[in-house]
Amino acid sequence: MKDFLKYTCASLLGTFLGLLLLGSIGLGGLVLLIAVAASSKESGPQVKDKSVLVLDLSLNITDSKPIRSTSAAIQDVLSDDSGDTVTLRTVLDTIESAKKDPKIVGIYLEGSSDSSSSGFANLKEVRSALQRFRDAKKPIFAYQMDWNERDYYLGSVANTIAVNPYGSLEINGFSSQAMFFTGALEKYGLGVQVTRVGKYKSAVEPFLLTKMSPENRQQTQKLLGDMWGEYLTTVGPNRKVTVGQLQAVADKGGILMADEALKSKLVDKVVYFDEIATELKKLTGSDRENKSFKQISLKNYARIAEDKKSTRANNKNQIALLYAEGEIVDGQGGPTEVGGDRIAQEMRKIREDDDVKAVVLRVNSPGGSATAAEVIGREVMLTGKKKPVIVSMGNLAASGGYWISMGSNRIFAEPNTITGSIGVFGMLFNAEKLAANNGLTWDVVKTARFADTNTVSRPKNPQELANIQRIVDRIYDRFITKVADSRKLPKNKVQEIAQGRVWSGTAAKQLGLVDQIGGLEDAVAEAAKQAKLGDDWQLEEYPKRRSLEEQILARLSGVRVLKPATKLDPLTAEVKKMQEELAAIKSMNDPQGIYVRLPFNLRID
Repeated sequence: MKDFLKYTCASLLGTFLGLLLLGSIGLGGLVLLIAVAASSKESGPQVKDKSVLVLDLSLNITDSKPIRSTSAAIQDVLSDDSGDTVTLRTVLDTIESAKKDPKIVGIYLEGSSDSSSSGFANLKEVRSALQRFRDAKKPIFAYQMDWNERDYYLGSVANTIAVNPYGSLEINGFSSQAMFFTGALEKYGLGVQVTRVGKYKSAVEPFLLTKMSPENRQQTQKLLGDMWGEYLTTVGPNRKVTVGQLQAVADKGGILMADEALKSKLVDKVVYFDEIATELKKLTGSDRENKSFKQISLKNYARIAEDKKSTRANNKNQIALLYAEGEIVDGQGGPTEVGGDRIAQEMRKIREDDDVKAVVLRVNSPGGSATAAEVIGREVMLTGKKKPVIVSMGNLAASGGYWISMGSNRIFAEPNTITGSIGVFGMLFNAEKLAANNGLTWDVVKTARFADTNTVSRPKNPQELANIQRIVDRIYDRFITKVADSRKLPKNKVQEIAQGRVWSGTAAKQLGLVDQIGGLEDAVAEAAKQAKLGDDWQLEEYPKRRSLEEQILARLSGVRVLKPATKLDPLTAEVKKMQEELAAIKSMNDPQGIYVRLPFNLRID
């Protein structure tokens, strides 16, 4: 209740101040704010000689930053909750700048009580950037009270890994627990009918079954096995332990106390924070202001790099980086969705811009509306005929996310990217029993037999279901035909690897669904290569993310100490998961009711 009141009040106050800012200060006031913002550059963050760059392991690393209203931006400033998210591009660019900066002498990976929810494909790219930093003969230190698998995936790259004497290290394998709503829907009288193609297309299972189908269990086991194998082969070499040794740790319980982790060579030191801070002081010297080691947070250091970048002249050779992150929905979509019309418009604008010589489409989407996916896919194909379009798959680019990718010139995926899921389904709800239980009835007048097919007052009859299944079958056939044509694969082979089955990036490469294993940086390099730009180019991100008022607020807010996010209690965390599952239903707005989407509740823990 306390948090509810806090966020509600912050939202109301943010809305009020947003209106006040834009409606009351007038042009003169706005110009004054811009002047103050510009003058604040001199008082912004500074890098001291021999500083350590601090990367908070609890940061959630996303592909893009959504466009937000003024009131939302003000609310973030007021609530102090804007510091837990950072874009992947920001992290990669910042680490690269730090590698070359003589004032930065090391990186400190700082643990917290809260864990990041970043996807493993994004973490893979960050880890590679950290490895390049270490290869430049600059040390990396990592400290955590309790190491979980996600944090340790990054932390294992460090020269020195430390754990608190009362802490532990978790390496117990991956799991994916699905939530099923069938019993609840039956209890409350909500009916669900499904049309689908693909025996592995399990997005509909939570509404039909009470446990995983054998096919879903098979594909999930294979996917987790691929991702776990990548985890072990990535972590092992840095720690000089074998895959077998790491697997043995997982099989014997998966939780090592601090001394056991040290004995197993998975950490280098068992110390308190003040002891690791003392070691960092030896590297940087003591900071007189805070009596600790000299340091700058990744976000503050990124601001400096951004200011330097903004002063450079625009290059006429541009590579457009277009983000498609979130549920694919029909129309414009919201700030955290991939609106079919909106992304298509962006792609058309990029295609007609002569300064843009190549495009990188960064896809991080479970799919969604089949109509919207086709609208975007068409623009990708047309743009690819005029200039190179390279797809970089993030944490997941499956079903509709794969649909919008396949028309590109080349597809990159990380080994632990979740992709594939080439299948189609339609889901039809009805409230007949719920209404009857509460005394509600309907009556209808119509001019044709199927005029009321779209009603929710009753289940669909067999002929209506057959009509809908026919549409689903046709869209599925178009899907696999497009895959066969774009990937130059025999259609019968595509039919074998489709069926809605989910694949890891590694498996997708073997099957011919993607061209190359690599991350965002690799995709950008390939775009520059195909456009024959050499080193003479600059990257421009689309859609443009920050409005004028947001930039002003960012300047006026100054440099703030970031507060770690409050860790949710187990019950609240589970309720939040359920809300996220149900929220996916709200994004189902395809005009034909047909979807190409990943399973709703594929969550890897």
